[in-house]
Amino acid sequence: MPTFRLREAAELLGVSDDTLRRWADSGRLTTGVGPGGRRTVEGVELARLAGELAATPVERPVARESARNRFRGIVTHVVRDTVMAQVEIQAGPHRVVSLLSREAADELQLEPGVLAVASVKATNVVVEIPEA
Repeated sequence: MPTFRLREAAELLGVSDDTLRRWADSGRLTTGVGPGGRRTVEGVELARLAGELAATPVERPVARESARNRFRGIVTHVVRDTVMAQVEIQAGPHRVVSLLSREAADELQLEPGVLAVASVKATNVVVEIPEA
């Protein structure tokens, strides 16, 4: 199972390193010790916390920006049937859901806790600028 340094985990969750350390110190996140004595987080534990954070959405104001087409994040959930797979990726505050063939999901070894990048190519993209 993949493990992540706290800095990487914080980036994937869209929070600061200090926030993640506080969550670990308070018991909200279980950490371990990796090479060089640095704190690490197992991918499954990171996926659990990402799912918890996604379940409690936070309103964030949009301020003149458009999301890029690549979302680097952590796989939080995978559902497979005989032909297709549904994969959820938590990329900071963004939840990306992809439908792909089961064969592709198996070849990529997609499971909760795996680092992944969702590349999005869409013909319809909405760009918003909120009222002042």
